[in-house]
Amino acid sequence: MSGTLTTDSLSEAKVSSTLPIRLKNSNFSRMKLTNYFTEAYTELVQKVSWPTWSELRGSAVVVLVASLIIALLIFGIDVTFRGFMKVVYSFFY
Repeated sequence: MSGTLTTDSLSEAKVSSTLPIRLKNSNFSRMKLTNYFTEAYTELVQKVSWPTWSELRGSAVVVLVASLIIALLIFGIDVTFRGFMKVVYSFFY
């Protein structure tokens, strides 16, 4: 029976028919990745407006001050909660 297809011949047919597509997709993915990095570099160099040194320093100071204020608030909450929990635990021990 040369006209019938077996499972072996079907799997061979699937592999041989999909192989060129896989190679094309691999090359296409590589081209897309290269294109992505090229466009990203071009955008960073030509289209992004970078801050000046004084703007950068000012922003860093704002972040530093805000971080210190938040740290002090958390410290205050922690000390208050610790004192409250000492009072609560003193009732049980």
